[in-house]
Amino acid sequence: MAPGLLDLVHLTTWAVCAVIKLPQLVAVLRAGSAWGLSVSSLLLELAGLLVFLRYQIYYGYPLETYLEFPVVIAQDVILLSCIMHFSGKVRRACFYALVYWMGWYMITLQKWIIDLAMNLCTLISAASKLVQLQHLWETKDARQASALTWGMSVYASAGKLQTTWCEVLILIRFIVMLILNIWVTATILHYRKIKKTD
Repeated sequence: MAPGLLDLVHLTTWAVCAVIKLPQLVAVLRAGSAWGLSVSSLLLELAGLLVFLRYQIYYGYPLETYLEFPVVIAQDVILLSCIMHFSGKVRRACFYALVYWMGWYMITLQKWIIDLAMNLCTLISAASKLVQLQHLWETKDARQASALTWGMSVYASAGKLQTTWCEVLILIRFIVMLILNIWVTATILHYRKIKKTD
């Protein structure tokens, strides 16, 4: 890929990530509900993002390779806070925050821990998508699930494929995330179509 085009893909991927969860957040706030969203999926996604970010920082990767992750993590935290508020589980949110904060520091206590965490990171992130899919299949309702957020996730995953050829493990992660983001987006659109025809 030409350097100018690669820079454009990187910039647009970052721009998409800067607002990726906002459509989902707006949908939840408008509805005053998180029906159709899986808290477990978001918690797994957040764990995967935090491990990935911590790994990048620990090994001194260039900032531009992970700059969007803190922004997406902040959006996930805000979204989870809203979901916990609407479901009356604010105390549970505080517990999760404590667990993640402790985990952030504990995974770098030993090099083997961060390496193991990164090796499991793709499985954790993939599990988050599969849990969301299972939730959609069980509820057959995607009213509060934002197809735009998931569509932007597809673009971000595809963009990261183009900008991340440095490490096979990271590349595999983005391929898996691309496939699963497409699957979740298609499922959301499918259930939206069914609800409109009912």
